[in-house]
Amino acid sequence: MVDAHRLQRSFSTVAAFGDEFPLFFYSHLFLSHPEARAMFPAAMSAQRDRIVGALVEVVGNVHQIDTVVPMLQQLGRDHRKYGVTADHYPMVGASLLAALEHFLADEWTDELAVDWSAAFGIVADVMVRAAEDAGRVTPPWYDAEIVDHEVRAPGVAVFTVAPERPVDVRPGESVSLQSPQVPRVWRYYSPANAPRADGTLEFHVRAVDGGWLSPALVYGTGKGDVVRIGAPVGGGLTLDPASGRDLLLIAGGTGLAPLRALVEQLGQVHHQRVAYLFVGARTASELYDLAALERLREQHRWLSVVPVVARGPGPGPGPGDVAEVAVAHRNWTDHEIYVCGNDDMVARSLTALDAVGIDPATVRVETYTYAGPRAGRAPAEPGTSDPARAAEGSEAHA
Repeated sequence: MVDAHRLQRSFSTVAAFGDEFPLFFYSHLFLSHPEARAMFPAAMSAQRDRIVGALVEVVGNVHQIDTVVPMLQQLGRDHRKYGVTADHYPMVGASLLAALEHFLADEWTDELAVDWSAAFGIVADVMVRAAEDAGRVTPPWYDAEIVDHEVRAPGVAVFTVAPERPVDVRPGESVSLQSPQVPRVWRYYSPANAPRADGTLEFHVRAVDGGWLSPALVYGTGKGDVVRIGAPVGGGLTLDPASGRDLLLIAGGTGLAPLRALVEQLGQVHHQRVAYLFVGARTASELYDLAALERLREQHRWLSVVPVVARGPGPGPGPGDVAEVAVAHRNWTDHEIYVCGNDDMVARSLTALDAVGIDPATVRVETYTYAGPRAGRAPAEPGTSDPARAAEGSEAHA
């Protein structure tokens, strides 16, 4: 039996060393197993933060391991695209124990070694089983050729890819992308379209200042290039098929992508719902998808599109914050509400909705849990998020 309190106390000691702990861990891993280095990105700073975050989550809940099983399963499935196999886990475990022993020094005991070995064994078993299960139904990645690429606004590209085989992604879900220009760096993006007969997927990407992948996708990628796509994740933004409530969709920047996919999905089925889509941007020049949205509005009488700019002249009401403009428009308490954008935009939107009596926990936001095979999928609960998001950086929805 693992002594949870002893584990938590020992990790608190180790965590006080900050970046020194993950730096030692990875140095030990790469020195003892040089072949492992090829599975990691060139820049390791973000990766060091993630391993500590994952350990904090696991150790903090080791006494109720079921609460972190979904996160571990997500990590296990996702790690397939890095080439991780069951054979790699023992070497990771050995380096973890070596790092713990180094920083705990005289506090390291045989009992602690047994506890940490057992805890890591549980973690590894969950991740390996999840990877094996996923391998029976989905490949580690899909290669996809870019068939169209256009820079539509300052730093924003819209491009379409044709995967080598169908990617079973639902509107509102995300997939991770990798470019050969930036090896081993994956970032989550949400397709902007409902399923198409030709299987193509459309992505909206803003080049993030200091980002690794997004500038490559915007400025260094073109028609004919090939990217890799990871298995679908998410569920927080997928439509509830059992609901007939009208919709409020609030998008910030390229957070428009999954919400436009929801609109397209509604356009493919018979329904009695009404949808209001508020699209926010910093300036009018950054409202990069207005032509496509106008076509959708013309096709569907149940759709209203309201562009909002934060500053300067532009179409629609404003200037102002997109969520504040939305909540001032009418009462939304009887609507199903979806919000997507960068973290700051989502936080501001939840605050604005809360101020008019809408419980933020009922608002659907993006999550990064594994979507799994089609059978048995269900929408995530409103307002939920998943710590597995920290396992992989995101430059999306800037």
